[in-house]
Amino acid sequence: MRIELFYTPGCAKCAGATAALKAAVQALSGVEWCEVNVLDDLDRAVDLGVLTLPALAVDGELVFTALPTAEQLVAELRRRDGERGRGA
Repeated sequence: MRIELFYTPGCAKCAGATAALKAAVQALSGVEWCEVNVLDDLDRAVDLGVLTLPALAVDGELVFTALPTAEQLVAELRRRDGERGRGA
């Protein structure tokens, strides 16, 4: 799974909350963490429908339009992994 965090440099909200999310994701296997600076890759953010920052996409789908807690993110990743295992 690929997690994309959409952010802007200097955003205190973006920087403050991402450390816990990144740590939670790194504890899972098969998950790639990617940070997307919207100033450098605005087209990618627009393609996914990102309207507010910070936002998180999972496997190319905008899932969180506001930062979730680490627990919410892990629960969503486990749910998606379970669906993948069932062939959904």
